[in-house]
Amino acid sequence: MLLPLRLLTATLGGVALWLAFPGYDLWWLAPVGCGALAVACAGASLRTGFAAGLLLGLTWYAPMFTWAGTYAGAAPWLGMSAVSALYPAALGLLLAFLQRGGAIRPVVGAAAWVLMEYARAVTPFGGFPWARLGFSQADSPMLAAASLVAVTGLGFLVALVGGLLARAAQLVLRHGTHRTPARAGLMVLTALALTFAPLLVPRPTEGEDLAVAAVQGDLPPGFTRTLSADRGAMLQRYTDMTDDLAERVRAGTSPAPDLVLWPEGASDLDPVAESTGVATTERIMASVDAVDAPVLLGATSRSADGAPRNMVFEMQPGVGIEDTYQKVYLAPFGEEMPLRPLVRHLSPWVDRITDFEAGDEPGTMAVDLGEGRQVDLGLGICFEVVVDPAVRDLVTGGAELIVVPTSNAWFGEGDQSVQHLAASRVRAVEYGRSVVHISNVGVSGLISPDGTVHERTGLFTRAMLEGEVPLRTELTPAVSTGPWVVPAALVLVVLGMLRRRTR
Repeated sequence: MLLPLRLLTATLGGVALWLAFPGYDLWWLAPVGCGALAVACAGASLRTGFAAGLLLGLTWYAPMFTWAGTYAGAAPWLGMSAVSALYPAALGLLLAFLQRGGAIRPVVGAAAWVLMEYARAVTPFGGFPWARLGFSQADSPMLAAASLVAVTGLGFLVALVGGLLARAAQLVLRHGTHRTPARAGLMVLTALALTFAPLLVPRPTEGEDLAVAAVQGDLPPGFTRTLSADRGAMLQRYTDMTDDLAERVRAGTSPAPDLVLWPEGASDLDPVAESTGVATTERIMASVDAVDAPVLLGATSRSADGAPRNMVFEMQPGVGIEDTYQKVYLAPFGEEMPLRPLVRHLSPWVDRITDFEAGDEPGTMAVDLGEGRQVDLGLGICFEVVVDPAVRDLVTGGAELIVVPTSNAWFGEGDQSVQHLAASRVRAVEYGRSVVHISNVGVSGLISPDGTVHERTGLFTRAMLEGEVPLRTELTPAVSTGPWVVPAALVLVVLGMLRRRTR
């Protein structure tokens, strides 16, 4: 294949991967994108493989991450896209080595994809596991495979399907259908079977119902992510909406909730601040007592030395603050600023970001519902839902329901919110748990354990999500298999490399 054709193939593969994710939701293009890179790198030099992977990464991530520049500007968005693209570039180099003989190798190629996505998830500065292949499959027939082999294994499956289709096309183009119909046909049939066989995997949804009310307050007038509105305006919006809910419950027009959930940053006042905490807590507790149900709310608090902490507070009627969770997995360049002196040259926003203090305990919280009832919640604040150990620790810690309180106010009208919701949907199936995904500005939803979204909201709207979600304790196979997918992929790639060297 000529060099320009290889690079064009990789570029189109990146476009296909971008379109596979929400807001385009063309999930079937994810295998196409993986297959395109396999084709571009088969029989290529290492340099060409690197260039092909880089082009795929740039045309995938740059349009997908436009939301990152909503307030911070073009430089951080382009910088994040370029750094992210280095990982597919390294993947392209590896695929070129593994496929130096010219034949596409679907299994070892899919394993290489797993290693690339893992590297991106943990490096640098804790990694950024957004836009993984598995998170593009919330509406795919392959989704149920996440419950068997976790999100990581679902990504392997997507890449494997793409590799099989690419190999079948390669055989036909090289030899014609009259010489290789059986092999090519078998690969196509295998790819189709891998795509649709997960539809046979059960996705149970039964469990004791919990009545929840999740409040999406939107931003008050004059309030943007620059926090230009009067302090307390956000909190007032959430107390008003909760008071309205309490009125409807008393009037019999809304069912009484067992649990009320506010998103990340719902209170723009610190409930435990030394000077204003008592008054803030009293304002919140008036609404908590009115609705007569525990309320979980997000707020930024300060440690004894003044460092900000991203917190969730449990407020019990008649009691006050009962428990707290402090976010463990901080978002690099959002809640902590690596390389601050260097990054300062890219955006004036850098010094608006203060380094948060990370928590050290998983977000499991036992919440008393009254009358002897209790629910074990798993809390993943904002981007924590895309971090594998963060979510796995919640489920192994006994969570019956996962709650994802998030703001998303940073990211404007782009696709970040729907990409975020899709990640929560995949997690719901992976671990067989209901997920309440509640955002300050949307998109929010109540997600059942089969990944179905109920009460889905729009962006930048006020909404009250009311419904029942089933609680579950049964563990899916993904709890056991998930941690082994990356080591197994590494073994496959090493064996594949050794095989190349012995030829």
